[in-house]
Amino acid sequence: MSLSLRLDDDELSSCVACGLCLPHCPTFRATGEEALSPRGRIDAMRAVQWRGAPADDQFVEFMETCVQCRGCEPACPSGVPFGRLMEGTRDALASAGRTTPWWQRRALAVLGHHRMLLAGSTALAVAQRLRLVPRRVGLARLPIRRGPPVRPSASGTETAWLFTGCVMDAWMRPTHRAAASLLAAVDVAVEVPGAGAACCGALHTHAGLTDPARALAERVIAAMPGDAPIVVDSAGCGAALQDYGHLLGTDEARVFAARVTDVHSFVATRLDRLPPPARRFGPVVVQDPCHLRHVQRDHLAVRAVLAHVADPVELPDDGLCCGAGGAYSALQPELAGRIRARKLDVIERVTSATGATTVASANPGCAMHLRAAGLDVRHPVDLVAEAMGWDTT
Repeated sequence: MSLSLRLDDDELSSCVACGLCLPHCPTFRATGEEALSPRGRIDAMRAVQWRGAPADDQFVEFMETCVQCRGCEPACPSGVPFGRLMEGTRDALASAGRTTPWWQRRALAVLGHHRMLLAGSTALAVAQRLRLVPRRVGLARLPIRRGPPVRPSASGTETAWLFTGCVMDAWMRPTHRAAASLLAAVDVAVEVPGAGAACCGALHTHAGLTDPARALAERVIAAMPGDAPIVVDSAGCGAALQDYGHLLGTDEARVFAARVTDVHSFVATRLDRLPPPARRFGPVVVQDPCHLRHVQRDHLAVRAVLAHVADPVELPDDGLCCGAGGAYSALQPELAGRIRARKLDVIERVTSATGATTVASANPGCAMHLRAAGLDVRHPVDLVAEAMGWDTT
C-alpha cells in the first residue's frame, strides 16, 4: 500500500550515507544487515516518501525492529535527526493501522491511569510467583509490595518537582524515595505532582501514538505549574519531557521542557552540600541508558554523583544499547536478546577485570532487561541512599 509519511524533506535528505552510524546501531551490530541500520532505514523512508514505494510488510519490519536508542545521532557528522524521522514514520504507520495493534494500544492506555496500573502490576507480580508468566517475556521479578509513595517535603533553600511517572512508580518506587532523600540532603524541598502526571507518554511516542502522547504531555505540564525545576530519575521519561516543545509545538511546552533535568545533573552541581557517606562501595559498573547518553547527552553527571559513594567503572562500548528500548524487549524479544548478549559480554569482561559485582543504570527499562539476565542492577541514587544510610524501604 502507498503511504504518506509526512516527514520533513530537509531532515530526510540530510543523511549522506557516510556509514559512521553503523558501529553505533545495535540492530546492525547484531545482524550485519544494512536494512537494519540508520542509513538503511532512511533509504527505505525515502523510497516510500519520494519514490512511491509501498509501505509493505518488509518496510514495517525495518521500522519496527529499530530500538530507537538514537545512538546514531551523536555519531552523525550531518546532524541527522533520526529519532524524529523514526517517530514520524511510526506515527504514519500506526495511523494507517499497519502497526500498534489494539491490544498494545489498550495496554499503553493503562499507563495514564495510575491506580489501574498499580493494580495490574501487582497482579502480574503475583502471576510471576505462580509461574504463570512465560520466561520468554523476559521480565525481571516485579515487586508485590512497593511501599508508600513519595511525599512532598516543605523544608529547603530551593524547591523542585520530582516526576514519578507510571512504570517507574509501579516497579521502582523505592528509587523515588531515594531520589527524594537525596534532594532533601542537598537542601531541596520536594514537590510531587498529582494524578495528571501519571505518564509522560514516552512509550506512546515510540509506538507512533502521537495524539495520545500529546494528551498525556498536556496533563503533565498542567500538573507541575510554576518555574521550579522538574527533576527526573528515569532517563526515558526525562528525554520525553525535554522533547515536549517539539511534541506539542507551543511556547508553553518549550518553557516547560527547559525546566526538566535529570536527577544526577541536578545533584552534581550541589554535591558540596552532601555529607560523607556512612560507607563506600567498591567498583561499580556504569551502564548508560541510551536516552540519557545519546538523547539528553547528560550521562557524565551519573559518574560525579556515584563517585561520592563508589568507584565508577566504564564499559568500553561507547554506550551501545542494551536492547531494552522501552517496550522493545517485549515486542522484539529475539533481537533484544541478541543485543543484550553483546552488552552482557562487555559487562562480564569488565567485571572479571575489576571485581565489580554491581551495575548502575539510571533507567527502569535497562535495569529490568539486564536483571532478567541475572545481573545485580541498581539505580545510582539507590546506591547513594544505601551508602548514606537512608531508609527508603
